Amino acid sequence: MAIAEELLRNPRPGSRIAAAKEYGVDLTLLIEKIRLSPAERVRRMQDVIEVAQQVRGAARRRQK
Repeated sequence: MAIAEELLRNPRPGSRIAAAKEYGVDLTLLIEKIRLSPAERVRRMQDVIEVAQQVRGAARRRQK
């Protein structure tokens, strides 16, 4: 994990990671995600899905 984090913080010039950073990709978000355990990632994704379903439900109720 430390190696991956270091590569994201200081990408090698000319690498795809450097190109992504130059393009505007926020690599700190990737660092935050790799620090999570797989179970924590799943929990966060489930939370996102739950919020999306609530928003979808609210939008449908509003259309009626």
